[in-house]
Amino acid sequence: MQTVSLADLCCEEASIEPDALAEEWRDLEQWATNTVFLSWQWIGVWLSVFQPRAKLLRVKHGNRLVGMGIVVRSTERRHSVFLSRCLYLHQTGLESEDQIWIEYNGFLAGRGYEFAVAVACLDHLKRRERDWDEFVIGAADEIYVQSLSEAAGLFSHIRWEAPCFGIDLTSLRSGGQSYLESLSGNSRHQIRRSLRLYEQLGEVELHRPKTLEEAELVWGSIAPYHLARWGDKPGESGFANPDFVRFHQNLIRSNWKNGGVDLIVLKAGEEIIAIFYNFLYRNRVYFYLAGIRSESDNRLKPGMLGHALCVEDYLERGFDFYDFMGGEERYKRQLGVRHQYLVRAGLQRDRWKFRAERAARTIKNRWELM
Repeated sequence: MQTVSLADLCCEEASIEPDALAEEWRDLEQWATNTVFLSWQWIGVWLSVFQPRAKLLRVKHGNRLVGMGIVVRSTERRHSVFLSRCLYLHQTGLESEDQIWIEYNGFLAGRGYEFAVAVACLDHLKRRERDWDEFVIGAADEIYVQSLSEAAGLFSHIRWEAPCFGIDLTSLRSGGQSYLESLSGNSRHQIRRSLRLYEQLGEVELHRPKTLEEAELVWGSIAPYHLARWGDKPGESGFANPDFVRFHQNLIRSNWKNGGVDLIVLKAGEEIIAIFYNFLYRNRVYFYLAGIRSESDNRLKPGMLGHALCVEDYLERGFDFYDFMGGEERYKRQLGVRHQYLVRAGLQRDRWKFRAERAARTIKNRWELM
């Protein structure tokens, strides 16, 4: 937390003019500590694909722009009983569009201004915009959200939560340790055994597309694996959602050539056993999703093997961190170390409907414990 006084900051609203915003956002990004999800690499595609009716918040310290955020107004029905008028940060409030699942969300802010910018924006919204009930933010760092809720005098209702796991490649490199050496004996055994079995099909190698056209084909070839694993109904695999597919097609077209997107195919001989779709930003790897071949032989661990080989590859190429991001999946615990906790929350104003909702939730929880 920084010591910037809120009295020194001025928050203002502005309309979104894409070209001007792109320049301002990239300039601010240069001295911010944001992740890929608050980069123009992500935000610019989000705006161009979904074109939300959004409001831009700009925070200045004197004449210097120190923070920005994009807010979208939406209404959602809760428990089929009441409506909540929501302000969404860098999301639209539409389930099909928000399935792209932004993580490490928050306001874009210059280094040292992160918390003050967020509080200034919420303070502005509370004073100038009275017709909203809750500010929806996430997935974002738990401490950031809770601190913001307390500072703004809002009740934090957690809608989703999960730990984040990752691998500190810089630490491995400085210690002269291979990735496999850092794992438990059981995990090393599973990965090495899987490698030996797959080598019976031929050489096990990582392949990357050489052209944008090839990258788009690789992206599309993930779909059957992902649909088989997660399901083809709404809210299951993103590949069943045209909005999800459209967003990522545009993200790849905008960012593959500049190195912001990485697609990796793991092959054993001529057979594809896994495909990984990652984001690269500021020397950090963000694992987003994968298509993993289903195997009847439980000795074969294509996902674990693929991640291990990708990590070793990124380690050799000088990257700093391999981030599995939010999720409770077992393989993340096996292959990484917890480094953060994410939540998605509605920061609620004092409304009778929310007090009634909390009372009903308390009664239900007590009943379930009886």
